[in-house]
Amino acid sequence: MRIFLDSIGCRLNQSEIEYYARQFRLAGHTLVAAADEADISVINTCTVTHAADSDSRGKIRKAAKAGSNQVVVTGCWSTLNPTQAVELPGVTRVIHNKDKQLLVPEILDIPSQDFDVEPIARELIPGARLRTRAFIKAQDGCNNKCTFCITTIARGPGMSRSPDEILYDIAAAVKNNGNQAAKEIVLTGVHLGSWGKDLPGNQLLHDLIKLILQETDVPRMRISSLEPWDLDDEFFSLWKDKRLCRHLHLPLQSGSETVLRRMARNTTPKKFSHLVAAARHACPDIAITTDLIAGFPGETDQEFSETMEFVQDMSFAGGHVFTYSSRPGTAAEKMANQVDYPIRKERNAKLRQLLAASGESYQNKFLNQTLPVLWESVSRMDSDNWYLHGLSDNYLRIHAHADKNLWNQITPVHLISKSEKGHFGIVQTPA
Repeated sequence: MRIFLDSIGCRLNQSEIEYYARQFRLAGHTLVAAADEADISVINTCTVTHAADSDSRGKIRKAAKAGSNQVVVTGCWSTLNPTQAVELPGVTRVIHNKDKQLLVPEILDIPSQDFDVEPIARELIPGARLRTRAFIKAQDGCNNKCTFCITTIARGPGMSRSPDEILYDIAAAVKNNGNQAAKEIVLTGVHLGSWGKDLPGNQLLHDLIKLILQETDVPRMRISSLEPWDLDDEFFSLWKDKRLCRHLHLPLQSGSETVLRRMARNTTPKKFSHLVAAARHACPDIAITTDLIAGFPGETDQEFSETMEFVQDMSFAGGHVFTYSSRPGTAAEKMANQVDYPIRKERNAKLRQLLAASGESYQNKFLNQTLPVLWESVSRMDSDNWYLHGLSDNYLRIHAHADKNLWNQITPVHLISKSEKGHFGIVQTPA
């Protein structure tokens, strides 16, 4: 059969459809680039915001309209809204998050043990899901009770995957298959920093990362979002291994201590500041990015000013700003003094402007430097020239011209200029 896979939302969702892709291929089926080519479409949904809900429903309708014989839906939105999901046109099955690890054997009606074999070489998912980087799921669910978060409701309690399962997925991702083997893996999870605490021996994420670097020859490894309370100063000693990308995403959400308490975030601005200083001491020039929520319930002008001041002091390399979105079933939904929507949007714009300025300052430091770049997309300009776009290890967007197709290769690039698209550089060739 021909299988179309699509996903909305986080990197964890992306890692899951890569897992499905490998299992469908192991079972002898073909991945296709669009729903109108497919016998089965699998849509992995998201519910982190109202916009994500809408995007999820739109993807499902689009797949059905394209003519897939079956539309199978999973993920956070459909888990919380199974009746709505199954009533959408074309949907033949809704698979709850707690069962999604068995999605492929359930669809194909075959034993899950059929996939316990030597990993096959990676083949990129065609279409919009094409990714040079391989997203590896290490953990799912979360035991935190952040008052704004619906993901913990949709994903359930924290659960770590075993080191053997993770190493298996990495082996499949980096296994030689021409130029499709991953040159970078991204370790993902809902609450990634809690990895190992539910496994025998109370293992730590620090131990898993060391194991991966010791047991695999992956050229580059990136860590996805980490809650700041999961880390200590020793964690940053990992960056002695140059294969570990100089990038940390640490969600702050607010720079006001009182707002953080209402959010039930297990940190304070002082603790967060100490963590950032420790990271920068251990790994100079590390890119530290963050998430912020504008207009959380009860956020006063004074609290927002505290956030603005703190964000400015942190000099983040970039980040995401979310306008607070009330999610059903969360504690924040019922809080008093909900901030008027126009004020939320205004605060969002101010935070974005502040992050853009600090990001610009961080990016400017690397002009006239040479950085390793993984080329993620290429287009042919003429018979002798290619236009390349990729990411440095510290998450700078880089563009360059080359006389050959360097897609999915890591090459040194000397950065000579900068624009809204990112840095432009000259590919360095061996002497």
